[in-house]
Amino acid sequence: MAKASVKTSGKPAPAINIGINEKDRAAIAKGLSRLLADTYTLYLTTHNFHWNVTGPMFNTLHLMFMTQYTELWAAVDPVAERIRSLGHPAPGSYAQFSKLASIPDVPVVPPKALEMVRILVQGHEAVARTARELFPVADKANDEPTADLLTQRLTVHEQTAWMLRSLLEE
Repeated sequence: MAKASVKTSGKPAPAINIGINEKDRAAIAKGLSRLLADTYTLYLTTHNFHWNVTGPMFNTLHLMFMTQYTELWAAVDPVAERIRSLGHPAPGSYAQFSKLASIPDVPVVPPKALEMVRILVQGHEAVARTARELFPVADKANDEPTADLLTQRLTVHEQTAWMLRSLLEE
């Protein structure tokens, strides 16, 4: 088989010129990297709880956690791709995520069902805070795509935290 070759002009790719200066793009990418790490960590925690939940609420929580981890999994790609659109590499290793995340890793020993719910409430609220902290930076830079992404994430995390919190009320 012949190997395909790609001919280029030998010129470097043009500099990014999307109307957001490099300093602002770097600050936004840094904040989005934290959001990506928080989202991925919460995804792993939620998926772990889906696998390990037990007790009388098993069916309800097992299905709820599956819906939540599926949504979180779908959320990581748009966040990472926005970082790339801003001209920065997206973090993608456990080591990077552990340094960037504001939420703790999943407990080694699976907690009881309602403690899982409590941990997930705290996780969703933490991700919402991470998104909210970045909003003024994106707004100041007139970065509407990032602001839109943050609005979407805030809506999901605040609503999910509310729904989970409702399970803890008596």
